[in-house]
Order: sequence, then C-alpha cells, then structure tokens
Amino acid sequence: MTQNSSPLVAMTQALRQCEQGNTTTARMVQIWREQSAQLPLPARYGEVLNGQLDRMESSALFSEESCSFSHKDQLDALKIWLEKAHQQMSRQAS
Repeated sequence: MTQNSSPLVAMTQALRQCEQGNTTTARMVQIWREQSAQLPLPARYGEVLNGQLDRMESSALFSEESCSFSHKDQLDALKIWLEKAHQQMSRQAS
C-alpha cells in the first residue's frame, strides 16, 4: 500500500464506522473531506465526491429514511466512489 492510498484507508474505516453506528455522519463526512483533499485524483472525482458528501449531510438531517435521501443509498454510493478511486489510483501507479 502506498502512502497515497492511506487516505483511502482512513476513508474506508470511517465509512465502516458510520455503517456500524460507531461514528456520526457528520464526523464521517469531515474525515472524507479532509482525506480526499490529499488524493492525487482527477478533478472530476472531487466534484462527484463533493456532491455525494453534500447529499450525505442532507440525509443526516432526517431521522428516518426519506424518499429523497436514503442514508443506506448514500453509503452505497460512497462505497462505489471508493472502488473507483482505488482503481484510478492503481492505474496512476502503473
């Protein structure tokens, strides 16, 4: 694992903790924003992530699932972003 991938590890851990109820959504989003800023990814990754994190923060305003903001769906979207970020980082490393 390269040093550049350590932010992805921190982001993965924060996501898992949020899924398990061991950290708040706000804390997870804070970690993701801090760590993603350290990643050497194309600008479009940041744009997509910021949109997802904004929706995640909005979904935290609702105590239950709403038709507009599903907490589970937002977590799933972040997982997909992580997978794509890992793939991009691997391509850049080779």
